[in-house]
Amino acid sequence: MDPETKEPICACPRGTLKKVINKAEEHGWQAMAGVEYEYFHFKETAKTVSEKKFTGLEALTPGMHGYSMLRTTLNQAYFIDLFDRSQEFGINIESHHTETGPGVFETALAYTSALRVADNATLFKLSAKSIGMKHEIIPSFMAKPYGDLPGTSGHIHVSLRDKDGKSLFAITDEELASGGRKGAQYEDTKWISQECEWFLAGILDGLTDVVPTLVPTINGYKRLVGGETFWAPNAVTYGYDSRAASIRILSPPSVAQAATRLEIRVPGADVQPHLALASIFSLGLRGIEKKIALPLPPISQITTPEAKSQVRKLATSLEAATKEMMKEGSVGREVLGDEFVDHFGGTREHEVNLWNAAVTNWEGGYGFS
Repeated sequence: MDPETKEPICACPRGTLKKVINKAEEHGWQAMAGVEYEYFHFKETAKTVSEKKFTGLEALTPGMHGYSMLRTTLNQAYFIDLFDRSQEFGINIESHHTETGPGVFETALAYTSALRVADNATLFKLSAKSIGMKHEIIPSFMAKPYGDLPGTSGHIHVSLRDKDGKSLFAITDEELASGGRKGAQYEDTKWISQECEWFLAGILDGLTDVVPTLVPTINGYKRLVGGETFWAPNAVTYGYDSRAASIRILSPPSVAQAATRLEIRVPGADVQPHLALASIFSLGLRGIEKKIALPLPPISQITTPEAKSQVRKLATSLEAATKEMMKEGSVGREVLGDEFVDHFGGTREHEVNLWNAAVTNWEGGYGFS
């Protein structure tokens, strides 16, 4: 807190999120969220990775067996320890399973208030790394450790509840019985409320201007370069139950009304959850307040080369994303404030400068002569 104004300082991710949550509460709404982490595991220690210079690391388990029933029976001492300690920490885990890639697992943290799940997501990373050391295992939340393998995601689910605890995103019983909401802009949005459609439109409208808060690292953009091929959406898109889109609509008939929500699929596992949620909810609330219309049809209707050429792409580097966020009049500045954007953008520019000055192994192998 600022000692003079008693307001959250712009450098504090938790304070930034609290300001957005307070804005939702002024409307009588509660911000709700869940976080899913995919992450690699290595059978290494701090000493061995240092000696190996972070190359040629041994994966905890071999192969590309996503959703394997067998791989979860291995290394149970570590995982049970992680689950038990997380529970003691107050971090509720909803599910845990293998994902595609050597040593890759996914842990979904239980849906709860946005501030609590952001805290839980941050603490879970610390717990996994701390407990991993005891078992000589290193979990890595790096978004793209290998160029030829899928990266690891940090998908975020969001919704709003009213003062009675009912989902603001859900359609009514009558609308469900009659085949969806009348007046929906597209077929894909007839199973969500008008407020949810506006919230979705708000995110789409400002998404390109807040990308550094969703993908804050140099490496994170390596994941986005792969695009849909590696389940990493890199464009302003949405769709009903679509894993190819940046925003996935989850609603009836595939889930219950109360579970209606939006999944933001842009972030990688290296996401800072407080900042990502602050951006998502601030954009969504702006969408409701301004009653923003959806700027484009769902991804299922974008099929021709001409239609695809009209879709806005997300920045594919931290440098480009930061410039977009920091430009005068950006939506990022509107919803997060100049003070935050200037401070956080400055830290991202510093990271870009460090990256630009670095000489990589790829350059040594490709350009050595």
